[in-house]
Amino acid sequence: METHGPLGTLWVSIGLICFYTALIWLNTLLGFFLTPLLTGVPLSWLIDWRKRRKGQLPAEPEAATYQG
Repeated sequence: METHGPLGTLWVSIGLICFYTALIWLNTLLGFFLTPLLTGVPLSWLIDWRKRRKGQLPAEPEAATYQG
């Protein structure tokens, strides 16, 4: 069995600490930026739809919709 001693163990542990710190940081940033995109935008569409239905907002003109 091959061993690399205490310095090898220390080197691997520092590398793993950096890797998991970067992984946590990246997941935090993804949650920070994607959560408003995936919850806020559809929620605002729902609120606008309800206001238009109640007559509090004017109806969208036909030119404002994208026809492809």
